[in-house]
Amino acid sequence: MMSRQAFLCSLGSLYLSLLFVFLLMDVYARPANNSALKEKVVEAKDENEILPPDHLNGVKMEMDGHLNKEFHQEVFLGKEIEEFEEDSEPRKNRKKLMVIFSKVDINNDKKISAKEMQRWIMEKTDEHFQEAVEENKMHFKAVDPDGDGHVSWDEYKVKFLASKGFNEKEIVEKIRNNEELKIDEETQEVLDNLKDRWYQADNPPPDLLLNEEEFLSFLHPEHSRGMLKFMVKEIIRDLDQDGDKKLTLSEFISLPVGTVENQQAQDIDDDWVKDRKKEFEEVIDANHDGIVTMEELEEYMDPMNEYNALNEAKQMIAVADENQNHHLELEEILKYSEYFTGSKLMDYARNVHEEF
Repeated sequence: MMSRQAFLCSLGSLYLSLLFVFLLMDVYARPANNSALKEKVVEAKDENEILPPDHLNGVKMEMDGHLNKEFHQEVFLGKEIEEFEEDSEPRKNRKKLMVIFSKVDINNDKKISAKEMQRWIMEKTDEHFQEAVEENKMHFKAVDPDGDGHVSWDEYKVKFLASKGFNEKEIVEKIRNNEELKIDEETQEVLDNLKDRWYQADNPPPDLLLNEEEFLSFLHPEHSRGMLKFMVKEIIRDLDQDGDKKLTLSEFISLPVGTVENQQAQDIDDDWVKDRKKEFEEVIDANHDGIVTMEELEEYMDPMNEYNALNEAKQMIAVADENQNHHLELEEILKYSEYFTGSKLMDYARNVHEEF
């Protein structure tokens, strides 16, 4: 397994774990580890979380270009995703699933169609958006100490470096006196990337100050069409090997040099390659010409794209549609509960009988 996950597991402090995740936010890792990192981030949310997260809820692709492996769970469960835990009581989880099923089944015909699932996915995606907006208000207050409604790059940089263990008063004094900041190379690289993203979030006319709305674009680029384009450019930049600003399948399924420790580690994730290949060929490459353009990737990345929501709905139905009627019955969702919730409900047939 990769050194980053091993390091994270060895940390004794959850807070330090969070800082380390964000320090490496632009260093790419295998998706299998990305899920583990995401769990630590979710567990450690606090008011000091002022850095753009690598994981964006309700978005199919991460900011680092990796597929969001839990996307279908996020857009099916919404806020309830944290309630479905491996050690939680199966009967309670079963009842929660039944409630969700009834909410998705708006015509009450005891089955879920692709259109009903599409509507639900769009609703849950918007829910993630609203949650991000509320969190942004808290984060903006943390970086706007004078409360003037605007944050300068220097103000943000102070809070960022303070979160890395630097003395905040010393940093403020050095910035005020234009003194050189002694920052390690890795932290400086992260700062440079953040500064680039900061400028992109600064809407015209540019003033190098971010208001609350612009700060939301900085933290959550999926909320802004302009920042979405910038995020696509970053992903293309990191995966595009021949510099043509397009992605071939081989580029899309490859990892940047230095991502994994050795070739053996790179070869073990066959399922990861299959997932990437399927997503590239069946979803992202809209015209199926073997090339993904920036425009195609942007459409794919747009969480409010209704066509993508319908396609995701059809894919989710296909996973559990045992009777091949292109709908989902409650029994099918309960049987494939691990796919929809991450938790496996035992003896689903007997329990369904008991419920009715």
